[in-house]
Amino acid sequence: MRVGVLGATGLVGTTILELLAARDFPLSGVVPFASERSAGKAIEWGDEELEVRGLSEDSIQGLDVVLSSAGGAVSAEWTPKLVEAGAVVVDNTSYWRMHDDVPLVVAGINPEAAEGHRGILANPNCTTMVAMMALGPIQRAAGLERLVVSSYQAVSGTGQKAIEELRSQSKLVLEGDDSPPASVYPHRIAFNVLPQVEVFKDGDDYTTEERKVMAETRKILGLGEEVGISATCARVPVFTGHSESVNVQTQEDLSPEACRTLLADAPGVVVVDDPGSGRYPLAIDAAGRDEVLVGRIRRDPSHERCLNLWVAGDNLRKGAATNAVQVAELLIERNLLG
Repeated sequence: MRVGVLGATGLVGTTILELLAARDFPLSGVVPFASERSAGKAIEWGDEELEVRGLSEDSIQGLDVVLSSAGGAVSAEWTPKLVEAGAVVVDNTSYWRMHDDVPLVVAGINPEAAEGHRGILANPNCTTMVAMMALGPIQRAAGLERLVVSSYQAVSGTGQKAIEELRSQSKLVLEGDDSPPASVYPHRIAFNVLPQVEVFKDGDDYTTEERKVMAETRKILGLGEEVGISATCARVPVFTGHSESVNVQTQEDLSPEACRTLLADAPGVVVVDDPGSGRYPLAIDAAGRDEVLVGRIRRDPSHERCLNLWVAGDNLRKGAATNAVQVAELLIERNLLG
């Protein structure tokens, strides 16, 4: 199995390479791709050194699977070319997610969606992904009637420059500078919370990130318009690990106790729910893990069929890289390549 990794020098790309080395993935070779300015550089991969390639008609030949996180514009141009060259592409960008003929797949939640692929499969938004790991099992057990999701998102979701800005701003504030410069986000992120993730389009009070969460949730879980969904996404001064408050109203009654049991048995989920002892999902505990943590499971006192959950997941791993690798593994298991 010859695997290509697009965006190999970025945060998600480097995590994909780490996972390919660490997991029992059937590999005959790995080809890292990046921008032309990175082409020719050597990167370490396990005990080997891999040469980074630029994208060209020649360089993309002979690949079986491509895991892509190179940005929407690159994906729009090169994904069809990769498919034409014989590869199946698992894409991490937002470009293909809502195309009707492209499956939006979360490993462990809707693997059957991969069956109908036509060479391209999409990874959902990292915020959507974290919530799906809890909501998928709940939907199967009790159905969904209404969802309200509030996210508290780490800066690594924006990239390396955002990590560096949080670090530098924090240092300046601790040294007494109350107005450090902001360039990645519209306002200072250090010691602050920004109720904006991505951008507001003209005439829309919801950000593009919030629209993604709502639309992708419907597609992954197959929800009609009769199911109400509302999302608010905020950026918080955390390096890695998205946290989410999920208010879920079910069609059938599901007690907090039954929900804990259900999620404890769900693949890719770890229940951490003993708040009296200070045990609940933390972003710093989710960072570096492939599982999503769920806790603070309790009845919403305003509705008899409504629960509140607190969910935390590593946005670079299950939120992006891990799921991409898991989808590739799924394609191999189900003989869906070629």
